[in-house]
Amino acid sequence: MSQSIPSQRQSHQYRSRILQPETERRADTHPLTWRLRDDGETVWLDEYLRKDGYQSVRKALSEGDPQAVIAAMKEANVRGRGGAGFSAGLKWSLTLQGGDMPRGYLICNADEMEPGTFKDRLLMEQQPHLLIEGMILGAYANNSFYGYIFLRGEYVESARVLNRAIDEARDAGWLGQDINGSGFDFDIAVHTGAGRYICGEETALINSLEGKRANPRAKPPFPGQSGAWGKPSVVNNVETLCNVPGVILNGDDWYQGLSGDRTDDGGTKLYGVSGPVVKPGLWELPMGTTGAEILDRAGGMRDNRQLKAWLPGGASTGFLLPEHLDLPLDFDTVGKEGSRLGTGLLTVVPREMSMVALMRNLEEFFARESCGWCTPCRDGLPWTVKLLQALEHGQGEEGDIELLDKLAADCGPGLTFCAHAPGAAMPLETALRHFRHEFEQGVSKPRGKAHEDPIPVGQV
Repeated sequence: MSQSIPSQRQSHQYRSRILQPETERRADTHPLTWRLRDDGETVWLDEYLRKDGYQSVRKALSEGDPQAVIAAMKEANVRGRGGAGFSAGLKWSLTLQGGDMPRGYLICNADEMEPGTFKDRLLMEQQPHLLIEGMILGAYANNSFYGYIFLRGEYVESARVLNRAIDEARDAGWLGQDINGSGFDFDIAVHTGAGRYICGEETALINSLEGKRANPRAKPPFPGQSGAWGKPSVVNNVETLCNVPGVILNGDDWYQGLSGDRTDDGGTKLYGVSGPVVKPGLWELPMGTTGAEILDRAGGMRDNRQLKAWLPGGASTGFLLPEHLDLPLDFDTVGKEGSRLGTGLLTVVPREMSMVALMRNLEEFFARESCGWCTPCRDGLPWTVKLLQALEHGQGEEGDIELLDKLAADCGPGLTFCAHAPGAAMPLETALRHFRHEFEQGVSKPRGKAHEDPIPVGQV
């Protein structure tokens, strides 16, 4: 008889923990995490129902007005928590429905592969019914008849928890035919991915869901007009969908008030820190909380190290400096500083770390994960890796840094088929801007015949 596999949550390397005790997390201030247990165990259906679970679904279905759900989301200014920051309510309002339009799909993007990001797995593994509740509301607003949770394949624990929670919800009548006696039908399935970062792009995700190669699609048509299997489809991030029940149950004014006067963006955010800090983990805080407060909650840098730079929301965001820690972390403020809020999970860089080596590591990841659909990404990123490898080993040539500048510019927004290459270019461009001297130290040769040898196959 085979031994049972221990939960990933028992590992000392498991970072997806909320580092706020239950006494700090309240229903009126922490809509995403107030139900979570201090022991980290999953909140299953019975406990979830005792903590106002599915009350927002009961309310929305009894009122019988899907457009009111969309209006509430727009007024609350719920912006996408997957990284783009696009208004969820506006996105929903663009979904084709009515008349002879077929009912479509509500797809949860749970393909959490952004380096340095581990927030969605907390919600899926410890509070799966909040996600299911949010998906039911999203499906009701968008007239979707079926939902998919497109889950990162490595998230084995998440898959186990989600499938059990879906069974619980279906057995209790919260999924399936005639939900809560409303006449509304909706069900959910978990679809595990095959391990490609590009599936974080919504149309590549849809292609993969259909069994095709995970290439992004041309837009228009947008998924809301023609998505999965040609039907209107809405793709939202896990955290985005988990915000919906609180908005519907408590109202858009309440949601806007959660962030106070910190920012115009409403609600709370799951912020986190990884890297050499004392307490890596997650906190639910008002949107617009500063990087300094988040780093302070993490106990500061470990072993008296000094902070050199930090990424505000994953590997595809731009580097910020210690003087930027007092900025409110919202979508617009971070954008004005040449970066992006992204997923809102900080990655800290200690002073002794080489920015050249760090960028080489990041660009190897982005080059490997390119789908190969467009030239700047398919060809430009491997060249970036080749140049960074030379600079890292002190074998760079004069002009290499300027070539890196050009490669980053050629991968900028609007010049590639999707956001993968711009995401790879942003950390490189900001590293060159703030730490150019480190790259210059790797130049040791005069300009030769510019790297005529081919890119080594299999090294990127």
